[in-house]
Amino acid sequence: MRTAYRRLAVGALAAALPSVLLGCGIGGDDEPAERPGRAPAEEASAKARERVQAYLDAMTAKDVAAGRSQLCAAMHEAFDAAATGPNGDFADHFEVPQAQITDIRPGPKGLQVSTSVSVTAGTRKLTRPLLFTVTRDGADWCIAGEAAGGNTPSPAPTP
Repeated sequence: MRTAYRRLAVGALAAALPSVLLGCGIGGDDEPAERPGRAPAEEASAKARERVQAYLDAMTAKDVAAGRSQLCAAMHEAFDAAATGPNGDFADHFEVPQAQITDIRPGPKGLQVSTSVSVTAGTRKLTRPLLFTVTRDGADWCIAGEAAGGNTPSPAPTP
């Protein structure tokens, strides 16, 4: 009789094992994009780059609406108040002849995208680093912060 119980127990375990392993993420389809709430690092980096590049392009074109659309909803009010002001990214007296992304790294509140932005005002030209924080807001990505500065370069390997 014990042999029958052992066979039954082994059979039940063998039948249940594949579904248990799939539930743990072992042995199933490991497509990370299909896991809800998670994005692979490559997708996150690409989305962060897209959002910041669109914002930089909007700055260059002086397209306030396009710039605003790259921001998280929580930033809209502050953006509306400052974007075209005397020191805003879209101020009339500034021209942005060149802006480029220089680095993307994970940060404490999302991905940190370092940029170099050249700004001219009259005959003066300055190049300033800006650091954007890009995060996931629901199913979409958006810019959650902008600050002066950028990521420090990675140390060069010693020969």
